[in-house]
Amino acid sequence: MNKLYSLIVAAVMAAVAGSCGPSAQERQRLSRVERRALARQDSAALKIATTPTMDCLPLFVGVDDSLFRAAGVDVRLRARSSQMDGDTLIAGGHVEGVATDLVRAERLRREGTPLRYVAATNAQWQLVANRLARVQELKQLSDKMIAMTRHSATDWLADMAVDSAKPKHDVYRIQVNDVHVRLRMLLNNEMDAMLLPEPQATVARLHRNPVLMDSRDKGLRLGVIAFSERALKDKRRRRQLQLFVKAYNQACDSINRNGTAHYAAVIRKYMDVDGKTIAALPRLHYAHAAAPRPGDVERARRRNGTGS
Repeated sequence: MNKLYSLIVAAVMAAVAGSCGPSAQERQRLSRVERRALARQDSAALKIATTPTMDCLPLFVGVDDSLFRAAGVDVRLRARSSQMDGDTLIAGGHVEGVATDLVRAERLRREGTPLRYVAATNAQWQLVANRLARVQELKQLSDKMIAMTRHSATDWLADMAVDSAKPKHDVYRIQVNDVHVRLRMLLNNEMDAMLLPEPQATVARLHRNPVLMDSRDKGLRLGVIAFSERALKDKRRRRQLQLFVKAYNQACDSINRNGTAHYAAVIRKYMDVDGKTIAALPRLHYAHAAAPRPGDVERARRRNGTGS
């Protein structure tokens, strides 16, 4: 009898507990409500497309150290491994800003995506040769393959390298948009040479691959953070941009004061490199947000056939 009574009590308690909890239909409804709320928050945030490169470090620090949030702006990053993906996002209105180079940005402008240049960055590239390709100088690129991205700073720099050296035979430009894939092709001996930004160029150097050319020697400053003019027609977006610039400058000051090694965890998180690479990075300076030099913009326009 006692056993039967216990079973009845247990059954009743289970039924009561079940009736108190949300039904499957209720859980689904709540999930839809939560998804809509998250979508609204994401839509209202200031979204910026980035690449896993050192020119984006102030953006990564601003998010991970909560500098943007403390300034009163919700900044959300869209991490991509190729600049082309960033182009697609900003042209389609999926992000308000993009970290890119002036050659790509001027091409976007020409194709109908109005942009405002908010910050010139310290983006730089090195032309690195595969150490097994027996290429120690530019003229030895004859009949070799260079990995780069079309309609970008790397495309332009590849042309500069070839034009300056005038190799005897053709040099083949191979489009490899994903910077991680490009680096792996070098390390796996699948490509003769390539244009690499930091920190990928440092990885290549640590593997004893020779540097044939450095963009810093060309007098060009092509890195830029650009925002959609369409998005900035909204008063709320313009206010977000003001707060973004304030926090971005704080991030730059912090990096300059503490050094990039202080942010090793951030670099490792966003750029997928090891401690040895981080320790070998060149000394980098991060300037406050300011428009790129007019001469650099004009040269990028001429590269795209739209110069004045």
